Amino acid sequence: MQGILAGVLTSVDVIGLYVLLPTVRYRLLLSVWTASLHMLFPLLGFELGNYIVRFLLDWGQWISSILLFCIGLQLLLFSNNNEKRPISPILLAITASLDTFSVSVSFGMLNVEKMIFIISAGASAFICSYGALIIARKNQRILGKNLQIIAGIVFIIMSILTVT
Repeated sequence: MQGILAGVLTSVDVIGLYVLLPTVRYRLLLSVWTASLHMLFPLLGFELGNYIVRFLLDWGQWISSILLFCIGLQLLLFSNNNEKRPISPILLAITASLDTFSVSVSFGMLNVEKMIFIISAGASAFICSYGALIIARKNQRILGKNLQIIAGIVFIIMSILTVT
């Protein structure tokens, strides 16, 4: 049960990111990539975790904080920009899934069942990402810029909180 819950929790952040992307052309492809990477990165994290635990303990917090800050800043800076540039589904999936690598190192140290966690993370990431992309497309007029501004501020606050 612990592995399933851990997999679901590591996938929920995808909703916050993907609900802001109403113009994604290949929603199913993006969801499949995200689910695959939510399984691949934890597998790598479990396997390579022993070798990089030291690096992540020293720098992981700062890297995560910087990435969250940059995402938040980008959301704020482009909230008034009506020009939408397409982003590669693979790049989006990598961005959304990168945090599962460092999280899986922690779960590996806690002896969470590896395969149950990986399958749960992949299935949850697929459901969360595809659902968020469908919601974003249907509710763009309702959500619009306000949700993007709120999300940008939340990501910046999260980046600050991870370092303090």
